Amino acid sequence: MSKIYTFTILMVIYLTALNFANAMTIDRDYLYNFIKTHVKSQIKAPEHGKLSIEVSPIDPRISLQACSAPLTANIPENHNGRNVNIKIVCPDQQSWYLFVPVKIHTIIPIVVTKRRLAKGTLLDHNNIEVVYKDSGQIRGTTLSEIAQISGARTKRNLSQGSAITNRNTCFVCKGQAVNIVASSAGFEIKSAGMALQDGSLGELISVKNKKSGRVVQGQVSAINQVVINL
Repeated sequence: MSKIYTFTILMVIYLTALNFANAMTIDRDYLYNFIKTHVKSQIKAPEHGKLSIEVSPIDPRISLQACSAPLTANIPENHNGRNVNIKIVCPDQQSWYLFVPVKIHTIIPIVVTKRRLAKGTLLDHNNIEVVYKDSGQIRGTTLSEIAQISGARTKRNLSQGSAITNRNTCFVCKGQAVNIVASSAGFEIKSAGMALQDGSLGELISVKNKKSGRVVQGQVSAINQVVINL
């Protein structure tokens, strides 16, 4: 046997042993954390919100083999955003792969009632709070900050934990005094008025000017304030 051949055999044995020694043992906790980290790096959390990632338990009958190369993960392009099958691949010479189901929940902040509130209740930090909820369980347009709604009133009775929305509150309520702001480029005129209907932020409502008696349409811009663009 030539020295070159013997050297080659020894090198193959050495490299095989080295790869085996360097192979990383994969346990379930490591894999779960690897998947969560990958999902967070690939899927953007909503503004002011966060992601809750639930990795399905791997069948205990599956034996996770060691891997001498860094694991890779792939999220299918056609996933529905909530239920995803993550493909985990060990790209070494003894290549193996595994599909792991993952549930992705988008958690967002919403303003809710601290307790049961009667119709006409003035909203403030004493009776409303911000909590995080799964966006898939929320219906309608919600608010995320107490400052957005503080000073508004409830339009109906609300149970504890009810989400505060434009539909169940009024920034301007019928019969209340309002500030009417008539604005145009370069000037602004303010006058006192009375709301003739309920209105939420951004809605057009009818208001009556107390001085002239004239009824006009204005857009709700803040608590007890409407704007008329001239």
